[in-house]
Amino acid sequence: MSKLKAAVLGATGMVGQKFIQLLEGHPWFEVTAVAASERSQSKRYSEAARWLLAGRMPPEVANLEVNPVSPEALKGVDLIFSAVPADIAGKVEEEFAQKGFIVLSNASSHRMDPDVPLLNPEVNSDHIALIEEQRRRRKWDGLIVTNPNCTTTVLSLSLKPIFDQFGISRVAVASMQAISGAGYPGVAAMDIVDNVIPFIRNEEEKMERECVKILGLSGKPADFKVSASCHRVAVLDGHTEAVFVETRKSTDPESVAAAMKNFKGEPQRLKLPSAPEHPIIVRTEEDRPQPRLDRNEGKGMAVVVGRIRREHLMGGVKYIALGHNTIRGAAGCSIMNAEVLRAKGYL
Repeated sequence: MSKLKAAVLGATGMVGQKFIQLLEGHPWFEVTAVAASERSQSKRYSEAARWLLAGRMPPEVANLEVNPVSPEALKGVDLIFSAVPADIAGKVEEEFAQKGFIVLSNASSHRMDPDVPLLNPEVNSDHIALIEEQRRRRKWDGLIVTNPNCTTTVLSLSLKPIFDQFGISRVAVASMQAISGAGYPGVAAMDIVDNVIPFIRNEEEKMERECVKILGLSGKPADFKVSASCHRVAVLDGHTEAVFVETRKSTDPESVAAAMKNFKGEPQRLKLPSAPEHPIIVRTEEDRPQPRLDRNEGKGMAVVVGRIRREHLMGGVKYIALGHNTIRGAAGCSIMNAEVLRAKGYL
């Protein structure tokens, strides 16, 4: 199988760099082009990007010239990974799709479009069928597929086995989100050290809307409500969520834990390169999961769940879920979406 040529838009930012890091040595895709804002263009990537991640910059990408973020500048690539800011992503990604490009987007601009798949692969890979409707309605040969917000990715994956086996009436969730989720340079030290910030703009709305789209039928949201409260905490990587679920069928913590342990999705059945063997890892210790100890499970692609116990107020269960926000919650999820597209013949 020859490798497909990939371009990364917004390549100098934190998520763009994470795309480049995760794609190094990928068996199906290779980064052959990078694009960024005007101040970086015409420079070598190593000159334009201040490498912010552990380990060295992949040498095969370091010498690439930074291109403009335009379809004309990136002819010859097979797919686009988009890490451009949401305020410009909508128009930019549409331009690429109109020109026939396959766009895998980490931005929020198109997530709630009714004809755009919002994919968390183990949860709703069947939503890929929306691509045909997207192409028909928009009259283009390319396509846009988005991955969810980082907090939604963790939440929806942890809810999937509960939803399938016991049904869900309502969900409440409180997030404790890492500073890397704010991008570089993140949150000012004077704001976050010795502090918790109880507000992240638009985050609660994203969780509440995206989760029911992901867990619904293709084109129809799920029939339950999500109430979210989001908070920034002094953790570098890894979003932690306290989740409270009212189930439609009577259940208990042991049954929910078993459903989570045994859960596997289509990426596991297809043996996709980025798919963790166990998408949900259940910890039984009373004080796990913890970001520093558990965020890299499954190479950062698994969600770790612990403290599963009865929820007495609503009637159901409550638990703690943890996921790596820049891997599973961002670039890694988008890369696995691309793997689904290839496995299903869209690439």
